[in-house]
Amino acid sequence: QVQLVESGGGSVQAGGSLRLSCAVPGLTFGHFAIGWFRQTPGKERVFVASITRSGGDTAYADSVSGRFTISRDNAKNTVILEMNSLKPEDTAVYYCNGVVGSPPMALFSRWGQGTQVTVSW
Repeated sequence: QVQLVESGGGSVQAGGSLRLSCAVPGLTFGHFAIGWFRQTPGKERVFVASITRSGGDTAYADSVSGRFTISRDNAKNTVILEMNSLKPEDTAVYYCNGVVGSPPMALFSRWGQGTQVTVSW
């Protein structure tokens, strides 16, 4: 069964930066487009960013475009989400998953534990 492992979250002040990492042990990583999603209490999980299998194309939610950058290293089975100019509204639990379709939808039904990002003034 696919295991999704997110890490790198934390607490920062507005304007700060964080670097999230997604690992998928045991998966033929390069066969899948990967995306990041985020969720706040009481709300649905929403799309943040995605990257194609080769890393040649990326997509971002309007709310993070220009501030977040997604990248991948297939040799290390890792996808990175660099988050800059963070805002309090970026506060959420961040999850990664395989993605399909447009707009990108989660591929795997089982989610990881996610990583908490908290941005304060």
